[in-house]
Amino acid sequence: MEPRILERAEHPISRRNIDHNVLKVLYRLINAGYVAYLVGGGVRDLMLDRRPKDFDVGTSAHPQQVRDLFRNSRLVGRRFRLAHVFFGPQNIEVATFRRRSEVEPQDGDPLIRQDNTFGTPEEDALRRDFTVNSLFYDPHTFRVIDFVGGLPDLQARVIRTVSDPDVRMREDPVRMIRAVRFAAKLGFTIEPATCAAIRAHREDLLKSSTPRLIEEIFRTFTAAPPAQALVLMEELGLLEVALPFLSEHLRTSAMPLSESATVRNLSMLERAMGSGLEPSRAFTLACIFTDLHHSLRRQAPEPRVELHEELRTRGFPRGETERMRLLLNAFSRMLNPNGRMRGMQRRPYFAEAKALHDLLAEGYRPPAAANGEAPHKRRRRRPSRRRRRRAGAVAPPGASVAASAGDSESQA
Repeated sequence: MEPRILERAEHPISRRNIDHNVLKVLYRLINAGYVAYLVGGGVRDLMLDRRPKDFDVGTSAHPQQVRDLFRNSRLVGRRFRLAHVFFGPQNIEVATFRRRSEVEPQDGDPLIRQDNTFGTPEEDALRRDFTVNSLFYDPHTFRVIDFVGGLPDLQARVIRTVSDPDVRMREDPVRMIRAVRFAAKLGFTIEPATCAAIRAHREDLLKSSTPRLIEEIFRTFTAAPPAQALVLMEELGLLEVALPFLSEHLRTSAMPLSESATVRNLSMLERAMGSGLEPSRAFTLACIFTDLHHSLRRQAPEPRVELHEELRTRGFPRGETERMRLLLNAFSRMLNPNGRMRGMQRRPYFAEAKALHDLLAEGYRPPAAANGEAPHKRRRRRPSRRRRRRAGAVAPPGASVAASAGDSESQA
């Protein structure tokens, strides 16, 4: 296959826009005699004049050769062996070019369980997920290399799988969530054949590694525009498989999906993220489930379904689901303040809970408050007998009622 090559003058990528530590890794590999390219999403974003969140390196060097070349590195992964090169807190991922394994699955299931068959750059491009993520940048010649038609799809703003979409989704079902994430993040459309493959094989999500699936869900709702990602997941049937209780809540709503309270809440989160908010994963979960939590509490003060327990059964980490539970309970208490609010300011989660309330409470105000009417005033509690005695409102023990009345008349 002859690749399409863009020379330096034909593309917008400049080394000035590539992290200097990434360039160090690339040039050390090249100077050691290996092929080394900038690969994947970093090239895609640079071609779109976007600032990449991180950069990945592809190379002909095998993982142990990378480890020998960089003392500040370590090898990670079983299914996909690669090297992480560290510069302080920064971590640069270096992966060896791979090709599709020649071992045929015995049970007819194409799910990838091992991915350590090394190959050429062309073979590596052919085994990647989407065409727009399969571009390479050569820092030695300053060329962009396209083996799979990623450049025209980038121009058309389309998410398309490399080769047969049915096979690619069955090989790695997490790619379905990735398709949604890239479409939402970039504002691209998912082409029809890829959409059809996602709908047809969405149940295969349950075959995925649980930690990988949870990680991809978090990335989707924290990196991509979360409201658009949620709508796409529900329309493609992915939410029904990954988070069925949330999907059911959206389907039973009287509002259209795009106008539902959950989508509204995620739109508010997206706006806050655009203003600089960096939400924790627990905060993001709380925004996703605020409306479902509010609905369950309206139906019964002690609902039979506890959201944090449902998420735990699906593999979400205990620390994040427990924090989400605290934030949602605090949100409900802040909507209806009473004596239980006392001491909440000292809770370690109070700052996040207040931020959640400030962000979403407007959509859950009582009707009277929403119409500008004065809220119903709570009846003031009568001071205790001891406090009234200290204030002089209660006669001291032994004093007669008549004496008290006489004192009052004399003062009059």
